[in-house]
Amino acid sequence: MSKEQDQAIAAKGRHIALVIAGTILLWMAVSLFIGPMLGLPGRYALLFDFAALAGMIYALVNIFQLWRMRRANEEENQR
Repeated sequence: MSKEQDQAIAAKGRHIALVIAGTILLWMAVSLFIGPMLGLPGRYALLFDFAALAGMIYALVNIFQLWRMRRANEEENQR
């Protein structure tokens, strides 16, 4: 069962990494290139910033869940 838990932990870690990288890349692309190219007003920049912030909060919650999963897995392995 530990092997399955290790795989679940690794999958969650990859998911978190993709969320963080994707959020930052999308935020940078929209803020630096796509928004100015389309001539969007500055108020939309705030909308994109809040969307990126929501993505980072989601990643932070998942990091906390991953930390708890790892602790539970380590405690189970010590028994």
